[in-house]
Amino acid sequence: MSELVVSSLSVSRADLPVVAEVDLVAESGGISVLLGANGAGKTTLLEGLSGIIPANGGTITLDGQEIQKTRPGVRSRAGLAHVEQGRTVFRQLTTEENLAVGLRADARLDEAYALFPELVQRRAVRAGLLSGGEQQMLVIARALLTRPKVLLIDEMSAGLAPVIVSRLMAAVRKLADDGLAVLLVEQFAALALAVGDRAYVMRRGRMVYSGACAALRKAPDELHRLYLGAAEG
Repeated sequence: MSELVVSSLSVSRADLPVVAEVDLVAESGGISVLLGANGAGKTTLLEGLSGIIPANGGTITLDGQEIQKTRPGVRSRAGLAHVEQGRTVFRQLTTEENLAVGLRADARLDEAYALFPELVQRRAVRAGLLSGGEQQMLVIARALLTRPKVLLIDEMSAGLAPVIVSRLMAAVRKLADDGLAVLLVEQFAALALAVGDRAYVMRRGRMVYSGACAALRKAPDELHRLYLGAAEG
């Protein structure tokens, strides 16, 4: 069983503190949902976890090994995959060529097409010509082919229609059910909580909630207060 454990993690951006003393856990077979208003520090946290930005305090442990001082490539080879915002495809390469970029020796392209059959008919199309939803399917499928233990996904729903978001959520749920640990940053709180297991909410760089997704889903007033940062009574 793979597990990502984050303890007292602090991350700065341009020497300004953004994430402070954050604790969270992402376990195999589960989706940990990370919510918060714009500017709460969610993206900075994920970039600190994957090594894009160095952490300046705390620990990141993957399967019992501390990785917070290692380079991004080392973290990737250890099993940490990061699907960043913005659908970062190689626009001039075809769908299949994009998938091949992330292909590990023990992985097969058929696994990507099984997760997203929609891509089969688009395999010879340049990625830059795909729709936004197809591009998001492509980057998630490409990450899958790197054989990750933990998958970090940042705002996969940005700019997409709700029906496409629901399709992506179902695919992420399947990945978790197949044994992957997922940490999902998401703006569609209700949809994310519906497929997630554990919920975290950040506000101003700090964690202000940790609990079951089901409990938060059943408490819309509390979700509103935490997610939108409404004043506490």
